Amino acid sequence: MSVDELDTRILRLLLEQPRTSAREYARILGVARGTLQARLDQLERRGVITGTGPALSPAALGHPVLAFVHIEVTQGHLDEVGDELAAVPEIVEAFSITGGGDLLTRVVARDNGHLEDVIQKLISLPGVVRTRTEVALRERVPYRLLPLVESLGRAVASP
Repeated sequence: MSVDELDTRILRLLLEQPRTSAREYARILGVARGTLQARLDQLERRGVITGTGPALSPAALGHPVLAFVHIEVTQGHLDEVGDELAAVPEIVEAFSITGGGDLLTRVVARDNGHLEDVIQKLISLPGVVRTRTEVALRERVPYRLLPLVESLGRAVASP
């Protein structure tokens, strides 16, 4: 799914100035508001733009501990375990993976004791064989997409 130069400029603005109005985006980009809105709608339909809500900090919400928990699942029970994981509020993401384990989850907790409680809950789920936990010490590169968008824009600009 490719994006053109205008799409790239729109995405950059959305990432850099997420609280700006569509009218202001159109003014900054030098395009009609209708053109901007049509492009935004198209980017949403294509699944490029997946949300518009605020980014929240688990640490600021009282959950400063971040861990990645690998979960090995009994063969044939991946969907059931995935459904159970969705009911655990401390799991903020879960992915099916290749390699060591079947699922990789991002877990937040109030403290190490709370993390242990969450892991014990995961171990007790039907279909979970074992877990392996890695605690994050410090975020080195925050979640970001702007460098990717910029690299796409450079690819579009250079023939």
